[in-house]
Amino acid sequence: MAREITPEELEMLDGIVARARAAAHIIATYDEPKLNRLCQAVAAALYDLKTWGQLCDEAVDETRLGDKVTKRGKRNKIKLILRDCLRSKSVGIIEEDPEKGLVKYAKPIGVIATLVPTTNPCLTPAGQILYAIKARDVLVCSPHPRAKNITNKCIQIVRDVLVREGAPADIIQGIEKPSIAVSQELMKRCDLVIATGGRPMVKSAYSSGTPAYGSGAGNATVIIDNTCNTPQRLAEAAMNSRISKCSDFGSGCSCDGNLVIHESIYDPFVEALVAEGAYLANAEEAEKLKAVLWDTEGHRLPDTVAVCPQVLAEKAGFTIPADRKFIAVTGGGMEGIGKEHFFSGEKLTTLLTLFKYEGEFENALDMMRAIFEVGGKGHSCGIYSFDDDHIHRLGMAAPVSRIMVRQPNNKGNAGSPTNGMPPTSSMGCGTWGGNIVSENITLKHYMNTTWVARPIAMDMPSNEDLFGDFCKADLDEE
Repeated sequence: MAREITPEELEMLDGIVARARAAAHIIATYDEPKLNRLCQAVAAALYDLKTWGQLCDEAVDETRLGDKVTKRGKRNKIKLILRDCLRSKSVGIIEEDPEKGLVKYAKPIGVIATLVPTTNPCLTPAGQILYAIKARDVLVCSPHPRAKNITNKCIQIVRDVLVREGAPADIIQGIEKPSIAVSQELMKRCDLVIATGGRPMVKSAYSSGTPAYGSGAGNATVIIDNTCNTPQRLAEAAMNSRISKCSDFGSGCSCDGNLVIHESIYDPFVEALVAEGAYLANAEEAEKLKAVLWDTEGHRLPDTVAVCPQVLAEKAGFTIPADRKFIAVTGGGMEGIGKEHFFSGEKLTTLLTLFKYEGEFENALDMMRAIFEVGGKGHSCGIYSFDDDHIHRLGMAAPVSRIMVRQPNNKGNAGSPTNGMPPTSSMGCGTWGGNIVSENITLKHYMNTTWVARPIAMDMPSNEDLFGDFCKADLDEE
């Protein structure tokens, strides 16, 4: 249970929110060109590799999570978000439908509180501030206590840019000494909450009494079907899994967790995974890994989250070669899936579980459904297939908000230059995952809209067309 907030913390929040409200009044007056310039200036400052690289290094040093090398690649999300901001309207009329007589106007939301995860202490605020600026909002970040220094350093870079551009620095602010009590009080005082992180964080946001967007837990599962049957396809699918699994040492909710592989290509695909850097753990090593990843009730232990495979193996009591990029364990078939089978749940580290399905594609769908009953429902899955019927059947069956086809899940889910997903660092998972939206949280979620409706010609079909076989003469009688 969270401690009570102190008078000093209340006074601190009073000041932050007052400054945020003042900045909100100013940014609400900006036109589209000024907003675009601010977005460009902020994005350029953070995207600079010298700046971003230092932020990545310090983030890993402070949080003890993730990989300094692959974390650098996350800056590409800044370009994608900037791209969509520059292509979008956020002032005045943003949409017109003459046929329906509708005109839609954008309005700022106001002051947004964002809860920043420890796994993404720089990218999450970076992306959110771009959307907030474009929507004429202001942002107050509540960092994870384990990442407060690096998150606030990122925020200070943005504040300096805003001042140089003649805008209020208080368009973005950060809590310097975050706590659960402070976050809960902050959420009550703002107009919207965006919670990116685990279920307790999201539940707290939804319980604040303030409108909130949240994200759900991941357990990304990819089906590798029988069409992955040439050396080139095997190599590409294995490369996709390695990219998705190893990014930032598997800390992301979109990183591959489970592969469901058809029996006809299982052995050559495993060989392709080994060629990509997999270490295949034997049964004894798998048991040792389980002991350091979960407690006896299946709760994830923190010491092995987002660590390199060599450290993961060392903590488990064995060693692996220095060139191995991730560890793979054999999950078996359907009998290895369930809440009592911990390897079928979310791993959040450089560990991948391999399952084998036999026969018809429906068996793969059954395994996929069973895995999502363990965890990750609503988030995402993927498929490596050239069979459009298989892709369609997965689309019909999967209880997730996003499905990636022949691409790394962690690179594609949140937007990519090679797919049409809206770029974000916050992914709604629908009611499956305890969220209100089943889509990526992007610019439209940072705006209120006003609908203006002009009269149009009568649009009401006849009773015969509407009620069909149930139409009868006296339907309109009072």
